[in-house]
Amino acid sequence: MAKSFLVQQWVILMAVGSIININATTCYSQDKLTFKSSDGVSISADLYQMHLDSAPMIILFHQAGWSRGEYLEIAPKLNHKGFNCIAVDQRSGNQVNNIPNQTFKNARQAMKPTQYLDALPDMEAAIKFAREKFAHGKLLIWGSSYSAALVLKLAGDGVEVDGVLAFSPGEYFKSFGKSSDYISNSAKNIYVPVFITSARSEKKSWQSIYEAIPSDHKKYFVPDTSGNHGSRALWEKFYDQKA
Repeated sequence: MAKSFLVQQWVILMAVGSIININATTCYSQDKLTFKSSDGVSISADLYQMHLDSAPMIILFHQAGWSRGEYLEIAPKLNHKGFNCIAVDQRSGNQVNNIPNQTFKNARQAMKPTQYLDALPDMEAAIKFAREKFAHGKLLIWGSSYSAALVLKLAGDGVEVDGVLAFSPGEYFKSFGKSSDYISNSAKNIYVPVFITSARSEKKSWQSIYEAIPSDHKKYFVPDTSGNHGSRALWEKFYDQKA
């Protein structure tokens, strides 16, 4: 396995581990979940639960055009590191790894919009649902691409979380009528631990966001080689960092 890939894995786990102390008892289960967004759209998610509900939980949000299938490899590995996980279908998406995005289908059937920002209520609902049903310890939110930006916005806008991991965030929303510092303005209010990473060429897309975060517990990682966009940087097939 490539050296920089191993470094990235280590940095991520160290960043997450710095947020909480893991002391979990194994009691494995994996289930399909459904719950409602604020406008009544049914949200689909996968629960990866390998520990008691007092263990830390990570809510995993996918990138554009994809589904909860982005985390088929990643979530079980997080389980074995001591975390419970919920991988969520946001309505802005489609499919990946042969996993269709059911929330996207449900939103289309209900004639609801499915652009990036339309996913915010789904993400808020997932956090609320996790708090009520499963996350009785620390709760972290993890985003990929557009959802990486939105997890930072949620944390900055006062949604109660204990940490944020953002894979390839950016100011992606100008074409939707938002300002060029839409995410940075929210990031100014983030005081929980934050970890940001991306492909090497993408650093310029999130550097101003990172600099705006006042948290004393923020870290970032940029690979030595090209890397990959979003959470797929952790997929085993991407051993592109062979230098």
